[in-house]
Amino acid sequence: MSDKKLMLVDDEEGIRRFLGLTLIDLGYSVETAENGEAALKLLETFQPAIVLTDIKMPRMDGIDLLKAIKSDYPHVEVIMLTGHGDLDLAIESLKFEAADFITKPINDDVLEISLGRVMEKIDMKNQLKEHTENLERLVEEKTQRIIELERQNAACQVVEGLSEALSSAANEVETGSGLFNELPCLVSIHNRYLEIVATNKLLKERLGDVVGYNSFDIYSDRNSAGNACPVQLTFETGKGQRSKETFISKDGEEIPVTVYTAPLPNQNGDIELVLDISVDMTELKRLRDELLETQYKFQRLFDESPCYISVQNKDFSIAEVNRRFKEDFDDPLGASCYSAYKHRDNPCEECPVQRTFTDGESHQMETVVTTRKGDQKNVLVWSAPIRNAYGEVIQVMEMSTDITEIRRLQDHLTSLGFMLGSMSHGVKGMLTALDGGIYRLESGLRKNDETRVAEAAKVLKNTVGRVKKMVLDILYYAKSREIDVEKIEASTFLTDTAAIVAPKAAAANIKFNIDIPDDLGTVTIDTSAMSATLVNFLENAVDACEIPVDGKEFEIGFSARDNGDSLSIVVTDNGTGMDPETRDKIFTLFFSSKGKKGTGIGLFISNQTIEQHGGKITVESESGKGTTFTISLPRTAESSKKPSGDTPRCNNI
Repeated sequence: MSDKKLMLVDDEEGIRRFLGLTLIDLGYSVETAENGEAALKLLETFQPAIVLTDIKMPRMDGIDLLKAIKSDYPHVEVIMLTGHGDLDLAIESLKFEAADFITKPINDDVLEISLGRVMEKIDMKNQLKEHTENLERLVEEKTQRIIELERQNAACQVVEGLSEALSSAANEVETGSGLFNELPCLVSIHNRYLEIVATNKLLKERLGDVVGYNSFDIYSDRNSAGNACPVQLTFETGKGQRSKETFISKDGEEIPVTVYTAPLPNQNGDIELVLDISVDMTELKRLRDELLETQYKFQRLFDESPCYISVQNKDFSIAEVNRRFKEDFDDPLGASCYSAYKHRDNPCEECPVQRTFTDGESHQMETVVTTRKGDQKNVLVWSAPIRNAYGEVIQVMEMSTDITEIRRLQDHLTSLGFMLGSMSHGVKGMLTALDGGIYRLESGLRKNDETRVAEAAKVLKNTVGRVKKMVLDILYYAKSREIDVEKIEASTFLTDTAAIVAPKAAAANIKFNIDIPDDLGTVTIDTSAMSATLVNFLENAVDACEIPVDGKEFEIGFSARDNGDSLSIVVTDNGTGMDPETRDKIFTLFFSSKGKKGTGIGLFISNQTIEQHGGKITVESESGKGTTFTISLPRTAESSKKPSGDTPRCNNI
């Protein structure tokens, strides 16, 4: 078995291919397997020194593979590969004698350092084996010499020879020469009475002069022979032991070590001594703690960033998200970004993530997203490439900053300018009408023509009413405006409202189903504002049914029901319907699904009017099947100002 032979086990072909190339560049002979069962079959013929395996795999995961390897091939070292969310499993794997674990995405420097440590461990085991063989040969030579010199008393000769061997080992320790002091480990020799009979210089420096102590005295958690230490287990089983233990230094500090023991038999095969070589794991533990601390810091920075962060694969599936993303959106892991953010079925146009995968550059765009609570947020999106060791873009990080409040302020100013500009032409026309009315009035007065005077007064009254309505609309955007409520019969009001839209539906050859009971009671509302709101919904329903479809008869519905303290008003149509993204934006200022035919103002104002009355709107819609608006309207709406938190929002994308 070559120590440079390595097996890579991962269910992802891309990781096996690219990580395999990295391992080959590091000088390893590499074979790969797609799961644990395939790895065990390959292990029989390939016989690697190191197995590098993912923790989460189908059929047989990394933990089960680790257990199987350690059961049948205890000399093979196993390094676990884990994601950020699998640290508990990675730490658990150390309990089953995994040599190390590395988190994904894999850093080449961390991989090289980890493999270097494992190779050092393997070299140390090989040296230990070689030294053990040398020690066995040394003991055999000493024993043969004792037999040749003292044949008369075999028992005395054995004791004398062992004493001489121990004396020689002790002399090597004292003089700083020989096998024991050359090893960079804590080395000790124990007799069958569980006594320490010799130690090397390094062990003496770290633990003090412990020769003559019980074998179990140097451990932190063993205080008698009843709590078997590795040396005692070696005497009992006749086999070498390997375990993670903790020594007590001469200063009372704990020293984490990995203990390797080997039996030293005499010529009769009886174990007379046990060699204990322990590797100090303090530095490894320190490096591991530093790594975990660094990972924690980066994870904390990732989670606490004041924006939405996601890491996306080439198929737009989300691999990682930060805490802020999880709080505002449904569990996105594995889902596509456009479904989590926008409720779309396909990628957005000019998607910055797609552009980054194409050219490897960062890109920016502004858009509107919808949270799990239905709140719409304006976000500024930046994308950045994540590259592998070969410079290839393997993932893209997308950062989205919430700029909703900024856009609300901008949109409020924009809406004022838009409304003033769009209404200026109307004001000009109404001024012309006033001039004409005044002229006709003056002419009628001069000629004493009562008919002309009456007609002029009617024109002036109508024009003044239009001016009043326009001024109120301007004030609606410029500042908070109270609604003017009055108590009316609900059935009569709703029937009269339906009559306004009936001619338009008839002209479009659309069936108009009206279901307004006569006993709905009274409601206290702003009749002018609420009538305009309901007419807006009904006219939109008619517009949704204007595109002809072969074999389909279009119809709209207008119904109401008494719910005690409130009325339920429903407007339905079986027209074009809306996709989820359009449905989420219909109450956004200036957003219109009608193209140039719509201004994007009507539904925004309608929504504001219903909220001023204390009501709520729910929308159900499906493309090609139609839309249903359900309005819950309190029977009594006290005069109230426009809600302060609902400044206009403009969808700029």
